[in-house]
Amino acid sequence: MNIRILPLAGVLLGAGILPPAAQAADAGASAWLLGDWDGARTRLHESGVDFQLAWTNETAHNSTGGERSLTRSAGQFVLGTTLDLDRLWNWHGARFQVTVDKRYGKNVADEAGIGVAMNAHEIYGRGQTWWLTDFYLEQDFADGRVSLRAGKMPVGSDFGYDECHFLNTTACGSTPGNMEGRYWYNWPIGSWGLRAQVVLSADTYLKAGVYQVGARYVDDDWARDNGWKITNPGTDGALVPVEFGWTPRLAWLAGHYRLGAWVSSAGGDDLYLNSDGLSLGSAGGQALHRDRSRGAYLSLKQQLTGGADGTGLHGFVNLTRADSRTARYDAQAVAGVFYQGLPWHVADSAGVMAGITSVSDRYSDRARLWNQFHPDDRQVPAGGAEKVVEAFYQWQPLPSVSLRPSIQYIADPGGEASRRDAVVLGVKSSVVF
Repeated sequence: MNIRILPLAGVLLGAGILPPAAQAADAGASAWLLGDWDGARTRLHESGVDFQLAWTNETAHNSTGGERSLTRSAGQFVLGTTLDLDRLWNWHGARFQVTVDKRYGKNVADEAGIGVAMNAHEIYGRGQTWWLTDFYLEQDFADGRVSLRAGKMPVGSDFGYDECHFLNTTACGSTPGNMEGRYWYNWPIGSWGLRAQVVLSADTYLKAGVYQVGARYVDDDWARDNGWKITNPGTDGALVPVEFGWTPRLAWLAGHYRLGAWVSSAGGDDLYLNSDGLSLGSAGGQALHRDRSRGAYLSLKQQLTGGADGTGLHGFVNLTRADSRTARYDAQAVAGVFYQGLPWHVADSAGVMAGITSVSDRYSDRARLWNQFHPDDRQVPAGGAEKVVEAFYQWQPLPSVSLRPSIQYIADPGGEASRRDAVVLGVKSSVVF
């Protein structure tokens, strides 16, 4: 395999590595690049006000694969405020969160024509514009054993896998939203909803939610003008996820095990049948609309070695099954490990993952039938699965600054064996101000 290596200087420049002010600043052990504002942040926290100010940039280059080799960058700015209403107004057990973020840039997979199922830039997408991501009130009851959250919020912030060590979305964020983003919204989309969580025991919980589903949420043209607004974009149905969680400590090693399921009343177009119950591949016509879409997931995360502070080896496995009638990519399995607190630099981490995302048989069967009846307008059957392997190393020179180079190998992009395998080199840089 002939792999052209992207010059290191180009990667660092494109990643927006440390600005001069960051290089000169002596932030010490502060979690913020700009420090504690002469104690003002601590005083605000004690009074019930916390700010979130952060910037993330991801630069990626496909050294092989696609129609051309390109380098592209995407990123986001995040501004948020958390209000502890107990400290502010003696409103016991209440919190209010507001978060806005601005996405920018381009995606190397789209620009280079790689044709992936899972995004090679996890931070790319959803209009590349300003979003009002969080605008919700959370209230605890029964000494914290019950909590209710109402307002605008991403579904993926509460349900499914909650880690993002990798650049590829195969192993970053809540998998159902990566597979079925038509109605399950991950960051940065905040949809109107209500989430309830009940603590069943010291290490188990049950939570459920109901969230608005609307076509405009995933309409980039609408988002560019309206994503930052509090207005209601219209409702096509509701998404109802349910999750049971178990958070044991095996000796001193923490784990988080989740079993979840969902149903969407917005439904979706059938991949194989038309409205007359005939094959779209042979008869054409309008796709049959299904009234419901559903799915389930299993997420296992466990610290395997190390100390109670989280340093050591961690492993995870995620299995997801979406509705094969309406989801083009209907199954995914991914596993990986990462090590927090490397011996030579305790702030650094490294990891590797491998995942597979399968194309629905109904989609590939329709495409094959279409090709028989329309030889001059062929569709790629895409009857296989996309396979991804990624490895990363995260260097953290300051608690507020990190630089994470990675390499991805993507086989059969989009599940289509006719497409060239791709190697994607990337750098993710993050600054917490």
